[in-house]
Amino acid sequence: MSKPRPSPVVFPANPSCIVLTGFMGAGKTTVGALLAERLGWRFVDSDRVVEKQAGMTVAEIFERSGEAAFRAMEAAAIQKSAESEQLVIAIGGGALEMAATRRFLAERTDCLIVFLEASLETMIDRCAGHTDGPVRPVLADRSRLAERWSQRLPWYRQAHLTVDTGELSPDAVAECILRELEAATRRVDRRDTVSSTAGSRRKPGVPA
Repeated sequence: MSKPRPSPVVFPANPSCIVLTGFMGAGKTTVGALLAERLGWRFVDSDRVVEKQAGMTVAEIFERSGEAAFRAMEAAAIQKSAESEQLVIAIGGGALEMAATRRFLAERTDCLIVFLEASLETMIDRCAGHTDGPVRPVLADRSRLAERWSQRLPWYRQAHLTVDTGELSPDAVAECILRELEAATRRVDRRDTVSSTAGSRRKPGVPA
């Protein structure tokens, strides 16, 4: 089993919001609900927020209004939802294509972004086998899916943390994220302790 991969991007010290990103079939909604339950936080799926506001499914929005209109609604829903603290939010697979969404999340220093990764074949199989899941007409065009996956991968890779979900259950993925959160908290606590100790040893009048 591969270990979670921290990003060169600075890991938030005390995140109050966790954003799960990744391609469709990565497990964002399932893992997000589990993670929120373990943390005692609220869970939001940006697709469901958009559907509730629009009064139609994502597939219907794409068909009637086009992808650009959906992405604008999605960006607004993410920004509004992420105003809350103690929140886990699963964002759509294409949400990071919007510069406004990337900029908003990058400016949130208390927001931890987690990329749930798996092979494209694995994610397609998951979607195809999820008979009670949302309608995904894009599954019929595999070459287009591969193209979109390649286009989005650089944005996914900018997450603070990457977890390979290919051979892990949703529970195991949630546990991986929780362990990384706990490890980050311990690092912050150690830095604070060292800083406090160093400060107490300085002589009066001697600048740091």
